[in-house]
Amino acid sequence: MVKRKFVSTRVLQPGMKIDQAILDKTGRELIAKGAYLDDFQIEYLQKKSIGGIYVAEGEPDPDEIHSLEANLPAYTKELIQKSRVEDKSKVTLSSEVIKRVGEGVQFLYDNVESENFLEATNNVTGELVKAIESNNAIAVDINLIKVSDEYTFKHSVDVATMGMIIGRNYGLSAEEIRDIGVSGLLHDLGKSNIPLEILNKPGKLDDNEFALMKQHSLFGFKILKEKNAFNEDIMKGVLQHHEKMNGKGYPLGVNGDAISKFAKILSVADIYDALVTERPYKKGFPKREALEMIFGMSLELDNKAISSFMNSVIIFPVDSYVTLSNGETGKVVANNPGYPMRPVVIGFKTGKKYNLLEDIDCASMVIE
Repeated sequence: MVKRKFVSTRVLQPGMKIDQAILDKTGRELIAKGAYLDDFQIEYLQKKSIGGIYVAEGEPDPDEIHSLEANLPAYTKELIQKSRVEDKSKVTLSSEVIKRVGEGVQFLYDNVESENFLEATNNVTGELVKAIESNNAIAVDINLIKVSDEYTFKHSVDVATMGMIIGRNYGLSAEEIRDIGVSGLLHDLGKSNIPLEILNKPGKLDDNEFALMKQHSLFGFKILKEKNAFNEDIMKGVLQHHEKMNGKGYPLGVNGDAISKFAKILSVADIYDALVTERPYKKGFPKREALEMIFGMSLELDNKAISSFMNSVIIFPVDSYVTLSNGETGKVVANNPGYPMRPVVIGFKTGKKYNLLEDIDCASMVIE
């Protein structure tokens, strides 16, 4: 629920959302209602000896947004319908599949020595393959993946699912997509050899603890090699998913073409999911910031894998409601391929079409 609050200009902070328009003596609008204040605007208000202004606090109530949309002018509703482009087919996991996958992954990590390990791996991977093939999915809504509150299991399924979708856009064959799913599910298997007090340590690891943690991908590789049931691509994905293109990764410090394509893909999925996931010792980054960080890692990550990832993820699904940095609430009507942070939005207040990728006027605009 958004609340209107009167605040003294002496205590205004950058990022506060103004809930009134500021006009000059001629009636010209200097600061628009709904704008997010910056230092320059705050300084202006203080210099003009304006005692206080109204600001908006809180998030819009969904019912308010629905009501707002229902009462839009006919031309705005028509523009929404004419501009609407369905998202690329997305992978979806039903509640039953989520339950089976979650239980299956937990079994794998808790029963590394089980004689049913390979069968369980194939069953879990098969569930994910069916979910992708059922609607020929080539994208993933990264807001929806969640199989468990336990980090290791959730993270493993996230990485496997994203890895398979990225792999499709990367150009992997159907068999390779299945195999990268296996590699993603098992990429952190070696953590079963790391003491729990290190795995669950709430603070920063010391040098010795971190050195041991960095061995988990090697431990996982050895576990799979001893089973003599997994091919080289799967095992290299597990071994190398922390390697970097510039040679500054671990455990081997290899670079460039020495890193397998499975590892290049899984590295992107692994880093993204780790960035956005909240842990006891850190807050998760907002998805937009995490994507920007991935985009900026061109020296460390494979550029083709980054590009395939950007073509695979959907942050703002078509028909979702968003608030733009100019203060306007609107509806996403299309996504621009390869640019998940720059969709097309129809504003409810102005009836304006904002193409955040192609319109020069939107160059500095972001979704809040």
